Amino acid sequence: MKDGIYTIAENSLIAAGVYKLRLVGDVSEIRKPGQFINIRLPGFYLRRPLSVCDVDHGAGCVTVVYKVVGKGTQALSQLGTGETLQVLSGLGNGYDVSVAGDKPLLIGGGAGVPPLYFLAKTLKDMGKDVAVVLGFNTKDEVFLEKEFRALGCRVTVTTVDGSYGVKGFVTDALPAAYSCFYTCGPEPMLKAVWKTAQTGGQFSLEERMGCGFGACMGCSCRTKTGYKRICKEGPVFNKEEILWED
Repeated sequence: MKDGIYTIAENSLIAAGVYKLRLVGDVSEIRKPGQFINIRLPGFYLRRPLSVCDVDHGAGCVTVVYKVVGKGTQALSQLGTGETLQVLSGLGNGYDVSVAGDKPLLIGGGAGVPPLYFLAKTLKDMGKDVAVVLGFNTKDEVFLEKEFRALGCRVTVTTVDGSYGVKGFVTDALPAAYSCFYTCGPEPMLKAVWKTAQTGGQFSLEERMGCGFGACMGCSCRTKTGYKRICKEGPVFNKEEILWED
């Protein structure tokens, strides 16, 4: 974990209410897909945790994609190129790519899609045959589809209203065969994947965080092996350890 000052290189609208933020700074602690950064915003007490979408260690640049959902992310969307932010980087445990098998499946919903891009990039570099299912509410909210295709992934997009791709939810478009799955998205989607998926897999969970590095215990969740901190022991958990009530 490192705390440092980062400079905004890009903060642009890429879909309805969705922004791509590129920050230049020390990215040496960002080593695994699924990790996150924690941004301090002027005028706000709590930092904003955002999943890493991509990282370029050579250029010293980290990319996050976020959706405006409240006052904090609204304030973030108003910042421009050249402004600076204080950022904690290299947080969380990340996905375990060693269990992917030959044909991993990535399942993302809405604001849960971004960390899967870095994961897909990593898996493709390992020579994996990667399938991706992306779920959104409507066509205007779709993002990163072209970027996943450019990596060579097999991509399926679903929309709840049927305005683009397959009508329905991500669980309506899962392929018949895959070696392992990785997923991130809203809790109802994650629960549906948990019930539907036919293999082992890993879930990235979202929760309100205080410190972001395990000190305050504010984001603890109950697992089969006891309470764990989403910001520290997570945000990625194996399917077998998650406890969800019907």
